[in-house]
Amino acid sequence: MSSSLLLQLVVNGLIVGTLYGVVGMCFVLIYKSTQVVNFAQGEFLLIGAWTCWWLVVQAHLPFWAAFPMTFLFMMAFGIALQVIVLRPLIGEPIISVIMVTIGLSIFFQAMMKWIFGVWPQPFPEIFPVKSVDVLGLQVQPAYLMSMAVSLLIMVAFAWFFKYSRFGLAMRATAFDQQVAQSLGISVKRVFAMAWAISAMVSALAGVVVGMVNGVSSALSFFGLKVFPAVIVGGLDSIVGAVIGGLIVGLIENLAEYVDGQWLHLGNLYGVAPFYVLVIILMVKPYGLFGTKKIERV
Repeated sequence: MSSSLLLQLVVNGLIVGTLYGVVGMCFVLIYKSTQVVNFAQGEFLLIGAWTCWWLVVQAHLPFWAAFPMTFLFMMAFGIALQVIVLRPLIGEPIISVIMVTIGLSIFFQAMMKWIFGVWPQPFPEIFPVKSVDVLGLQVQPAYLMSMAVSLLIMVAFAWFFKYSRFGLAMRATAFDQQVAQSLGISVKRVFAMAWAISAMVSALAGVVVGMVNGVSSALSFFGLKVFPAVIVGGLDSIVGAVIGGLIVGLIENLAEYVDGQWLHLGNLYGVAPFYVLVIILMVKPYGLFGTKKIERV
């Protein structure tokens, strides 16, 4: 019984870890392109989940129509946010932009509570079964869907940055904005697309977690857990974000197992990733795959 529970938690950790990795990739994408740490990343999940919930429950659209419509809405939302709020801050001190993202986080939290209330709202039944047997383990269909879509997004990211014209432009902008601009790359367009992709892909995690646990303001805490994943992997590494997400997902679930079997502390699941974050940063301050910066003085 104990070994089957451990295996179930490991599988759950890998599935949730892929969601952390996908959201972490979006976090790194914004940081590499604009040098901004987005503290409103969790609210992207929240807005995406509420949008899909409203389309399904209030607009009575089938989920398979509401899901892609949510992506399109979040893409437009990300572009509008960058153009209206963040573009006027280009050239200002980075701390000013970071404080704006913190303000946006608080504003979006309050706005979602004002529009949808403070009580969790469940998604209607999307799949015909509540769980699927996978090698003797019971896995929710929403998690299987998220795993498939997350892997697809990771492959799409790899192709986008390696072969697409706009992906190469984003890589050039992340390397040096002034050089990219001198080569004819529109840095403003790159910034807008980075925020659009981040908002759109983060909505995936919000919808999946909302389908499993209900949609509420607690979803934004899921975005907060992306910070350990990103920093563990390296703040400027896309691959590091994926691996960091898997590490955090596994650590959370293994901590739940250890706590339930032996320690009985009751809160190890939530805090274990942050303990690991501190330990890794003591050994590798730039994360596992982060670029070490050397400044000559």
